[in-house]
Amino acid sequence: MERKKKNNDSGRSNRSESKNRISKRGGVSITKSKLLQIFVSSPGKAFGYKQLSRRFDVTDKEGREQINEYLKQLRKEGKISPVSEGNYVLSITESVELEGTVDLANARHAYVISAESEEDIRVPTESLQFAMGGDRVKVRINNTRDGRPEGEVTEILERVSDEVAGRIEVSKSFAFVIPNFRKLYFDIFINEEDINGAQNGDKVLVKITEWPKSANKSPIGKVTRVFGPAGENEAEINSIMAEFGLPFEFPDVVEQEAEAIPETITDEEISRRRDFRDITTFTIDPVDAKDFDDALSIRSLENGRWEIGVHIADVTHYIDEKSRLEKEALHRATSVYLVDRTIPMLPEKLSNGLCSLRPHEDKLTFSAVFEMDETGRLYDTWIGKTIIHSDRRFAYEEAQQVMDTGAGDYMEELQTLNKIAKALKEKRFKNGAISFETVEVRFKLDENGKPLHVYIKERKDAHKLIEEFMLLANRKVAEFVFNIKKRGKRYTMVYRTHDAPDPDKLTNFSLFASKFGYKVDLENKEVSNELNRLAEQTEGKPEQSVLQSLAIRTMAKAKYTTEPLGHFGLAFEHYSHFTSPIRRYPDMMAHRLIFKYLNGEQSQVKEEYEEKCKHSSEQEKRAADAERASIKYKQVEFMQNTVGQQFKGIISGLTEWGMYVEIEENKCEGMVRLSDLEDDYYELDSQNYRIIGRRNKRIISFGDEVIVEVKAANLNDRTIDLILIYKADADRTQRKQNQYQETPRESRSKGRKEYTPVAEPKKGNKKKSRKDELPDWDVTVEPEFAEKQELNTEGGVPEERRAEPRGRNLKDYYGFDE
Repeated sequence: MERKKKNNDSGRSNRSESKNRISKRGGVSITKSKLLQIFVSSPGKAFGYKQLSRRFDVTDKEGREQINEYLKQLRKEGKISPVSEGNYVLSITESVELEGTVDLANARHAYVISAESEEDIRVPTESLQFAMGGDRVKVRINNTRDGRPEGEVTEILERVSDEVAGRIEVSKSFAFVIPNFRKLYFDIFINEEDINGAQNGDKVLVKITEWPKSANKSPIGKVTRVFGPAGENEAEINSIMAEFGLPFEFPDVVEQEAEAIPETITDEEISRRRDFRDITTFTIDPVDAKDFDDALSIRSLENGRWEIGVHIADVTHYIDEKSRLEKEALHRATSVYLVDRTIPMLPEKLSNGLCSLRPHEDKLTFSAVFEMDETGRLYDTWIGKTIIHSDRRFAYEEAQQVMDTGAGDYMEELQTLNKIAKALKEKRFKNGAISFETVEVRFKLDENGKPLHVYIKERKDAHKLIEEFMLLANRKVAEFVFNIKKRGKRYTMVYRTHDAPDPDKLTNFSLFASKFGYKVDLENKEVSNELNRLAEQTEGKPEQSVLQSLAIRTMAKAKYTTEPLGHFGLAFEHYSHFTSPIRRYPDMMAHRLIFKYLNGEQSQVKEEYEEKCKHSSEQEKRAADAERASIKYKQVEFMQNTVGQQFKGIISGLTEWGMYVEIEENKCEGMVRLSDLEDDYYELDSQNYRIIGRRNKRIISFGDEVIVEVKAANLNDRTIDLILIYKADADRTQRKQNQYQETPRESRSKGRKEYTPVAEPKKGNKKKSRKDELPDWDVTVEPEFAEKQELNTEGGVPEERRAEPRGRNLKDYYGFDE
């Protein structure tokens, strides 16, 4: 204590002499330039000396006087301007240029996200200099709008891509390509000689060869790939692949390297590994799987416990760290699972051959082996290289049947594993894991890729069994590396992290849930328990899907990093991805690091792995976006055959121009335009999550059950138009008007299924629906939690970032945007 006090006194003396304040708590120097930077990072936001004092942790009179002096100097220099007594904003005449990344909102404007600014900078598309999403740019802040900064792009620093996928419209001597991505704000002009044989209406890939200097002109490009007529499966899926920059094939040199890898396992290699070939081992995977990443072994021990091995394909044994194979795996970073195909991270020789843990073959593995009892208590853990011989390949359905009937191959082993898995799951939830489960849409396709049936993937005990043991392995390998060094700088490791929810975001969701009669107690320190309670209360109710998906969207996005920050959603202090190296590059990184440390090597260069982690997170998001696009396309294609049919659905979104309805039986989402409701003029009541008829006072609320008819399904826009057939009757309308004076749940439960017909809709101009956004949830390994846009309560509702012509979906309005 005496040493600390002496240091503080010495610091105060130095600060006084240099006229630079140091905060008592954080040691942050206060200079005029740092003060100005606060204004620069939040253009349009007013600051007074009290707020600035808190920023710098200043609590004494001398420090506040210094801040006031700097404010006077900055005002005199014209860099800040007074807006009220003692409060200042950045002067717009002060030229401020920042670097950032473009995030396209819609065809009218974008945002530039900059680490130098607390708020995103809004840029009209005519001032973007044809920047596309993900491009690095310089942006000059010119003014503010509703307290938020606006600017213009002054320079393109780095383009992510110069290729665009879309549909070509061919004229006599030229053509235009209309991009698939509806937020892209320009078409591409194609000279006649650069059409490359494309026919009118074909889906194509264009390389842009000339960027215009004027916003009134179009970029010029040439067609490099012709996918075929729009609407055909191959053309559409290939177009989606091109839209998201997914590769169509492996480079020849990569395929050649893969083919050259020897398949023989030498005796010398076996001697370096722990041998599990005589122990009961099997895999459990989807019925159509070809790449088997993981296997489980189980045997009883003399002490009455069980030895359970989680065996993972030893991919890195076959791939040299400096090879082209390694570089290609890093570049792709993940396999991508579209509706009708897989775009693998590794060539087939590895993914479906050498590394796939096929039955009745010796396979090299990297394993985590646990000694456990049937209550899930863990007594010992061993991690290392192994060799296995799988005795049986189960599909999930086969394993489930054995567990349900108590008859079949390895019945005792499966039931024991299931019992332990359930105990592990129970412990996770007691520790605060989130129990939300999202819906996975699947399709049955014909030989031409046409959807014959849409169904919801059902997760049973067989799925959850595998999930729990994968979670256990991922957690224990992370803990192993973290604990190698007990003090000081920890060894470098690739972690999968998930931050705790932001309190403001939870407040928004709590308010939303209250409109349905559910209470989310934010005073409870165990927020996860409150969310789990909500999951239990909504189970089986119409609003379950809506509320749970929105709750997921309030949370941060899981990511890869070398920082051991823990995983909120899983309630793990340390967590990694170790169990899927065939399809995820971060797992390959984890394998390499663990093997180095097992062999006594020192910690690896952290910065190198952090860059790879960042790249992997970005590629993961791109893959998820592509997967969602393919699902949405197939949903629209399927609904083309249902035009004129009626379905039961739930209101899943509200805007000023329409309401989104999720169809109950197939989870397809479409829009009912308010202009099609002829019985009255309906207006959005955003505060109460509903629309209200101006004259008849009829109410339709977020979460209401409705009957809709399919009006149209547009493959080009990937949109579904619906007609509302039934809505709440007059008596229910009156109850809705009183529901905020009653207990909301009681008022909403009365008469939920009473409907009255709505007048025949009138025809209106077609408007585009928003792009479908499914919550990101990796059900085979862990729940993924998606990002949302923060609601700025000081400046009102944030600008919409979707492609609609006006207004804002209430999912976004209240901060539930992915």
